[in-house]
Amino acid sequence: MSPEFAYFLKVNVAFALFYAFYRLFFYKDTFFKLRRTILLAFFALALIYPLFNIQDWLKAQEPMAEVILIYSSMITPAATPASGEVVTAFAWKDLLHIGLWFAYGALALFFIVRFTTQLISILWLAHKSKKELLQGTPVHRLRKPAGPFSFFKLIFIHPESHTEPELDEILTHEKTHVGQWHSLDVIFSELVAIVCWFNPFVWLLKREVRHNLEYLADNRVLESGYDSRSYQYHLLGLAHHSHSAHLYNSFNVLHLKNRIGMMNKKRSKGINRTKYLTFIPLLGALMVLSNIEALARIAQDVGHALPPSAPLVVEEATAEEQINEQIFAVVEQMPQFPQGDAALVTFINNNLHYPKDAVEKEVDGRVMVSFIVGSDGMVRNPEVVSGIFPSLDAEAIRVVSEMPKWEPGRQRGKAVNVKYTIPIQFRLAEKERGEAVFTVVEKMPHYPAGDAALLKFIGNSIKYPIIAQENGIQGRVVVSFVVEKDGSIVDAEVVRGQDPSLDREALRVVTSMPKWVPGEQRGKPVRVKYTMPIQFRLQ
Repeated sequence: MSPEFAYFLKVNVAFALFYAFYRLFFYKDTFFKLRRTILLAFFALALIYPLFNIQDWLKAQEPMAEVILIYSSMITPAATPASGEVVTAFAWKDLLHIGLWFAYGALALFFIVRFTTQLISILWLAHKSKKELLQGTPVHRLRKPAGPFSFFKLIFIHPESHTEPELDEILTHEKTHVGQWHSLDVIFSELVAIVCWFNPFVWLLKREVRHNLEYLADNRVLESGYDSRSYQYHLLGLAHHSHSAHLYNSFNVLHLKNRIGMMNKKRSKGINRTKYLTFIPLLGALMVLSNIEALARIAQDVGHALPPSAPLVVEEATAEEQINEQIFAVVEQMPQFPQGDAALVTFINNNLHYPKDAVEKEVDGRVMVSFIVGSDGMVRNPEVVSGIFPSLDAEAIRVVSEMPKWEPGRQRGKAVNVKYTIPIQFRLAEKERGEAVFTVVEKMPHYPAGDAALLKFIGNSIKYPIIAQENGIQGRVVVSFVVEKDGSIVDAEVVRGQDPSLDREALRVVTSMPKWVPGEQRGKPVRVKYTMPIQFRLQ
């Protein structure tokens, strides 16, 4: 899942939760000004809460760390390719994605055109209408009978359609919209609805914004001393002047029943305002879930580029202050190991020595090491964040300390200090044939002539099963195997299958591979277990 799609999904989930929360707690009270604030907060916070970074705090909480690991394992495939996946053809799924994005863009464009047309029509009406003072208030006189409405500082009215008392009520109502800048709420909610047009909860929240603005204006009329019953009859009398209320604030919008009901409703007690504080735990829960997903996605995205035998996860750390310079957690351009993540994995594999006492005691696991990539690219201050065994911890620190210069992170074009955290995996596999089968060794096994040759071999060797073609079956088959001391491939098995025919073909291709260059530990060839996914895609 890309970061952009994850952000978009979180935003729309928040809108659904916020609307349900609003209907449950705030829908029936009469705190109209407070409701206006909370409704605008719903729109704003739904858009920005996925950007709040509390990842460092989450990683410091042991239960949260476990949740992150579990979630990461759920969204991360069982293994990743040592040399990339084999792509046989362009997938129909890609066409579906393109079609969905096209449909989204087409309808978003439709709503943009509609919004622009409405905006232009209001401005054109203001240009063509005669401007005059009515009871000391500047208004635009409508040429034909129509319901009064306002848009920002513009008030439109057909005076001949109303009596003098009615004009007083209308002007008080519309001046409330103008004075409190209600059109800003309308425009903001309209723009969000354009972007999230497919989400019904966005449209429902937008409707609540419009309703509450009318409640505010009606309440102002009654507070000004006008008779409630007379004002309600006036609203009913104007019902036939129906407008398709969109961008402007209409005096006689269609929800008259709700407005009259709210005017006759008993005022809510002031103590009930405290219930608005219940929104804080909901926002906190969303932030926690958002950052858990982000941490898991970081692990997944980086892991996809790395060999399964040496999993590496780059995690972000929060900003902190040091003596002279600020240390960033997330910057516009994150620091990078020379030649990328694959080169980083190769460096770790080539330099990591499994301590003898850890091998003898069969200790394995993951050591979390944090360090600072300075503005000059140098790696400084490596430290163990989460250790498993003294010798393994010390080995992880040694490897990180010997890293070459990185490409420094940059903020606003300037090289800055960035804190980085990586887990280094030490793992000893099961005992087989009286000898240890390693998963991480000092020198990892590799296909003769390198990764590109491996891709070419698999691509040329795969024979797509006819039965799978006829049934439209495609997907990824994950196969594990052991590279023996002499480089031969043994004990191949399907770790995650798709279809019996595809599984058999994947095993056939793997077992037909020529001998690899064997892995080495302390200068001696050893048995190493490897995992590799093979992709089957139909044209």
